[in-house]
Amino acid sequence: MIHLLDVEEINYLTNFRKKLHQFPELSGNEQQTAQAVVDELKLCNPTTIITKLGGHGVAAVFNGNLKGKTILFRAELDALPIIEENTFEHRSKYVGISHKCGHDGHATILIGLARILKTNPLLSGKVILLFQPAEENGNGAKAVLADEKFKILQPDFVFSLHNVPDYDQGTIIVKINSFTPPVTSLKITLKGKTSHAAEPENGINPDMALQEMISAIKSLDDNNTDSETFSVITTVYATLGSKDYGISADYAELHFTIRCWTAHQLNDLKGKICILTKSISENHQLKHSLNWFCEFDSNNNDNEAVDYIVKAAAHNAFKVIERQTPFKWGEDFGAFTQQFKGAMFALGAGKQTPALHNPDYDFPDEIIETGIKIFYAIYKNILNND
Repeated sequence: MIHLLDVEEINYLTNFRKKLHQFPELSGNEQQTAQAVVDELKLCNPTTIITKLGGHGVAAVFNGNLKGKTILFRAELDALPIIEENTFEHRSKYVGISHKCGHDGHATILIGLARILKTNPLLSGKVILLFQPAEENGNGAKAVLADEKFKILQPDFVFSLHNVPDYDQGTIIVKINSFTPPVTSLKITLKGKTSHAAEPENGINPDMALQEMISAIKSLDDNNTDSETFSVITTVYATLGSKDYGISADYAELHFTIRCWTAHQLNDLKGKICILTKSISENHQLKHSLNWFCEFDSNNNDNEAVDYIVKAAAHNAFKVIERQTPFKWGEDFGAFTQQFKGAMFALGAGKQTPALHNPDYDFPDEIIETGIKIFYAIYKNILNND
């Protein structure tokens, strides 16, 4: 078991996490968060700090004196457009924006690792601590990977963790191969023709088509994780017309998020939805359009990388659970595991912790130390085997 963090250090990191929590920023707008991270990293004497990666991303690079593997650990910077219901002292100062996915905690874990790398310098190899922007909208990882400043880094392994409620605090949850599914979002627009509200027969109102479309698309849902045709189709937004009571509506908009276990299944489902949308629109004499966006790749965990996670957990006497099916949420770290050998794993946040994206969620500070210790053990194991 590794003993690296005393009470004073844990308190320091907890205070930093709470500061991040108070000043959350949405995807693509993480300027203050990135600056807070840079200010902390400068105290840790990395070999170099790279800023403005894929937007507001930050990377701290720690080089050893000898050649060896390059290992990347990634955390996220962005928050969510959710009104916080918590009343504690470190609650969000911005109405309608809050850290409800724990990215403040994930970033703090990497700051803790940076502080350890300062006092325990690398002998060989290279460690990259990546603070990625815009995870929540699916754009950040791809933007970082496309950035010329990142392309020179070329990690041998990439790792990321995500806290998950409904598991005991400090439990490590792993899975070989697919860890999270591919996910996409869809916007459907329907266009008819306005008329006087007293004479709807003189216009084309998309109201009945909207109802029919929701029902038809939702009928494709198969939220059974054991099913080969597993899919979750969630209606996230719908609108019809405007609050003008003399006008029969001519416009409707419908938004879904869609996920399946594999990219092949997702593509098949997208094809079925396109056919349904076209058929219903034509039957109601409506023009229509479809826009697919916020696409997340599947996280494909490498066997060797997962083995390093399991060994690191054992070294710290952390409990390990191996999942049989992927988690259902999307994570854009999949863009990294599509290109590099690596793995994402989950860190239990506590069975009493509110669910992710709930308005009363808050990252449990008790697992900061667990996250730091397992990342530390992962890179030590890899570099020792180099």
